[in-house]
Amino acid sequence: MTLHLEYVFLWFLFYSFCGWVYESILVSVQERRPVNRGFLNGPLCPIYGTGAVMAVELLGAIRNPAVLFVVSALGACVLEYATSWGMERLFHARWWDYSHFRFNLNGRICLLGAIVFGIGGVAIVDGVQPWVARVTGMVPLPVIHWVSFVCLVLVVIDTAVTVAGIVNFEQSLDQLSAMVAKYGDAMRERVGDAVDAVGSASDRMTGKVGGLVGDKVSDMVGGAADAMSGPLQSGREMSTELMLKIRETADSVFNRQQRRMIASFPRLRAERNNEALQQLRDAFEKLRGGRR
Repeated sequence: MTLHLEYVFLWFLFYSFCGWVYESILVSVQERRPVNRGFLNGPLCPIYGTGAVMAVELLGAIRNPAVLFVVSALGACVLEYATSWGMERLFHARWWDYSHFRFNLNGRICLLGAIVFGIGGVAIVDGVQPWVARVTGMVPLPVIHWVSFVCLVLVVIDTAVTVAGIVNFEQSLDQLSAMVAKYGDAMRERVGDAVDAVGSASDRMTGKVGGLVGDKVSDMVGGAADAMSGPLQSGREMSTELMLKIRETADSVFNRQQRRMIASFPRLRAERNNEALQQLRDAFEKLRGGRR
């Protein structure tokens, strides 16, 4: 029994690594930048490993590919929905969101994902797993024991470090929101003073030159004041100075794990202060685009 569990654990690691490779390539292409996808620090996506070993252990006796496809698709959807819901309750954030896909359920699962996982279930159970089982069966038992033990210790440590690093993500986001708002107010005050100074100059100019030229100057000043009176909501509206300040603030507020999560999950949404998170993303995208 213990030996079988060790094999299952090694299979879990293999499929978790394959899932990490798949996710990293997919998201990197979508984002047009390298993305080290995965919840853990190591190259593993545990949800893929969990789904794969569950399919191998529970669905291995199914010989009809159509039935296997349907059961795999439904099982993967249940697993993904439960994982999304559980992580949101634990960390107060939505790690992935399928709202932009048609036929989605609360943005947690979607029809396209179900089809992909259904095909994957058939491919794993009927094609990949027999080969994986043969390869692992050829490895000497002492090696199986030691590799399983060492990898288990590493995964437990990685999980503990990751969870400890992101458990206060919501509080860090609160700090970012407060600091950015404070800095934005200071910038508005500075711009407001400059607008007032230009306004006084325009008044004098209007008195001197009058007519059409003076009216145009007044309109320009008024437009600048109106533009700066509203909130700074997107990277297109933010000055380079403010974007650099947001990035500097994020580096000081978020720890390494939290910064990695923001980079690894482009559709990460927070329950609270999500606008500040999106403003941070806009600033990063704008600054990254400026370096090209």
